[in-house]
Amino acid sequence: MSEKSLLDQWRDMAYDRNLSKNELETFWSRYFTIEKKIYEQLLDNPEEEVRGTVKELAEKYGINVFTMTGFLDGINDSLKVANPIETMDEDTEVSLAFDKEKLYKNMVDAKADWLYELPQWKEIFSEEELKKCIQSAYDKKFDTDVIAPLVKADGAYYLELFHGSTIAFKDMALSILPYLLTTAAKKNGVTNDIVILTATSGDTGKAAMAGFADVPGTKIIVFYPKNGVSPIQEKQMVTQKGNNTYVIGIKGNFDDAQTGVKKMFSNKELAKVMNDNGFQFSSANSINIGRLVPQVVYYVYSYATLLARGEISDGEQINVVVPTGNFGNILASYYAKQMGIPIGKFVCASNKNKVLFDFFETGKYDRNREFYVTTSPSMDILISSNLERMIYRIAGNDPKQCAEFMAALTKDGEYVITDAMKAELSEFFGAFGSEEETAVKIKEVYDKEGYVMDTHTAVAAVAYDKYKAATGDDKTPTIIASTASPYKFTRSVMDALGEDHKDLDDFGLVDALSALSKVPVPRAVEEIRT
Repeated sequence: MSEKSLLDQWRDMAYDRNLSKNELETFWSRYFTIEKKIYEQLLDNPEEEVRGTVKELAEKYGINVFTMTGFLDGINDSLKVANPIETMDEDTEVSLAFDKEKLYKNMVDAKADWLYELPQWKEIFSEEELKKCIQSAYDKKFDTDVIAPLVKADGAYYLELFHGSTIAFKDMALSILPYLLTTAAKKNGVTNDIVILTATSGDTGKAAMAGFADVPGTKIIVFYPKNGVSPIQEKQMVTQKGNNTYVIGIKGNFDDAQTGVKKMFSNKELAKVMNDNGFQFSSANSINIGRLVPQVVYYVYSYATLLARGEISDGEQINVVVPTGNFGNILASYYAKQMGIPIGKFVCASNKNKVLFDFFETGKYDRNREFYVTTSPSMDILISSNLERMIYRIAGNDPKQCAEFMAALTKDGEYVITDAMKAELSEFFGAFGSEEETAVKIKEVYDKEGYVMDTHTAVAAVAYDKYKAATGDDKTPTIIASTASPYKFTRSVMDALGEDHKDLDDFGLVDALSALSKVPVPRAVEEIRT
């Protein structure tokens, strides 16, 4: 009987220096074929724990004990509890209970091409694929190398998410979405052209069209409320270049546009007609999780930046304040906390359309109310689509209960969550800013700091003041998501600053704001001008 361990005997076979290059290639080719077969079986049910002796598992998978040993050696770092590889013999009891995070990391690190042929890997991006998406997305279309500066002003940190091609935060996620989408389509063997349907309250539309313009294999159609966006927002959309971009102004508000898009998505007959003609629908709204996931990065990046600057210590809690109508951006911050970022409170900032504020106060979501057109139009929303994802979470991930709430919203325009579900929202603080409060805040911060913010960011700043007044918490470092450039809403901003501009057109206002703020006119605005 050999005194060598099974592992040593396997290594003698696998790395035999007496074998020629061709013989070694043949050996490893056979091994990888076997390894792929075992992985396919194990990954059909990755939660299952497979137990047995080395000999029993070898017989189970139709291989010899040496090859089984090699396989166990290769996956040992991916298991919840490692097996005693160095000392085991064929009668040693072993366990194949995967730690999924370790497994995926180690499989990616292995860089074996056949791994990406497995069905389970069609939803997994390799490191190389992600890098390509990121490098393609965050390029010269942003007017700052930092991409998203974090600016300290008025006792908070303003995360400027508006330095892209449409000067609004939607650029951040929508710059990478086309590359994530087309990469995923290729990985999954999709041959149809992808038609993006998108409803916008002002910012998403232009950002989506800019991201998808002339991207091969895609077309994009944007629907916006004709009288519900700013002049700059409308000009940005209707002047968008690209042979595959289309924009349609509708009679109604954003909720009408969003409801219409959802109906098209759920129309099975329309989907069949599209498929028969080589097309299929997708979305650039936060209906698409590919829109939401990149937004998680805002809050990871903010925390890492504050840590690198020495503004916070490792593990210290921060708060975040997000102006929101559709609940996507603030939900991303919540997901960031679930992934380990130490966030204490989520301040949900609403404008006069305060359906979310009322929800956090009472536990009742009620869209049966007057709709207001405000100076922060991207928040003029009464149906917050992404709140459904939060409802699912606080309902214990129960799809049936979540569906019942959404059905009630469609039928009656309202639903009421349980007391237990409301308790799950204790980390959220709802606040709203009136039109008057928003305007006062813009001038107050400018007079005090020389910093000019847009109307949406000002709503968040008002909400932060109300949070501090209600809780006394003015010490926790706080991130305020600055979601649009003041150049996108120049008339409202200049009104708030009290400047005389009655005779100025939109571009005259832009120049006046630049002179006042000493901030150059963004390239995105200059392109519209010319």
